[in-house]
Amino acid sequence: MADTYYKPESLELTEEVREMSQGTFVRLPSGITHYKKEGTGEKYAVLVHGYATPLYIYDKVAKGLVEAGYTVYRYDLFGRGLSDRKKGKYTAAFLAEQLHQFVEAFLPGKEFVLIGTSMGGIVTTTYVSKYKTGVKQLILLAPAGMPYKVPFIMRLARVKGVGELLFFIAKGRQERVCASEMIVSGKEAREEYRKKYSYYAQYKGLRRCTLSSLRYTLLDFKKSVAGYEGVAKKGVPVLVIWGTADKTMPYYQSETMKKYLPDMELITYEGSGHIFVYDEGEKTTADILRFLEK
Repeated sequence: MADTYYKPESLELTEEVREMSQGTFVRLPSGITHYKKEGTGEKYAVLVHGYATPLYIYDKVAKGLVEAGYTVYRYDLFGRGLSDRKKGKYTAAFLAEQLHQFVEAFLPGKEFVLIGTSMGGIVTTTYVSKYKTGVKQLILLAPAGMPYKVPFIMRLARVKGVGELLFFIAKGRQERVCASEMIVSGKEAREEYRKKYSYYAQYKGLRRCTLSSLRYTLLDFKKSVAGYEGVAKKGVPVLVIWGTADKTMPYYQSETMKKYLPDMELITYEGSGHIFVYDEGEKTTADILRFLEK
């Protein structure tokens, strides 16, 4: 089974690799960003992925939005996919600045829908809170950022030296296996996810960047909460979708989120896991479109 996957952290991410990937790239002031532009509609949507899985997590949602008349932009956060593995602290502000530069590069002065999943919820809310934007509506899918009881292993990872050791021992396996186990639609979908993930995990720097994101974004609740409060102050309409079987960002956090986003609309997916956006993309897109058409 292991032979069907790429060896994690074994290759350098070079210009030659990017050229062979046939992907599209933009050189932002803060670094090279891998992205996809799909559709030719006069309505726009920007999709921000989460902690570890790059832009392919939105394959089904992007397809559905394009069919509904949207031009869709999605990109890899720094440290993931084929975007630069930048050095330094991966704070919410750092990742929101990448989003800001991306929007300024492709949609300056235009209105658009913004979608964030998991840690992308922190990135998008920080962005809306911090910048004057054209965000018409914000959709958050199993978003991170609410204070909750952090698992022991995550608390350990915050400790300098210990976190590095844990991530080295895991060798990239933890995200590939754990995330794929969240997929409830069947073995074929899980295998497809694992193989896609391992392709991007073969490039050096992923562990370093995700560990930094854990320490300085996912577990910095004070700053992430401030982003959600900022969204409420700006009055941006918000849809939140959450699965009751989410083991990564437990569903009970939705009640906490209502304190910071009292006007949000919440849709509950009974029995769905953390990455239903990949697992149940058509269903997710249908609910997103119903919200956008209001």
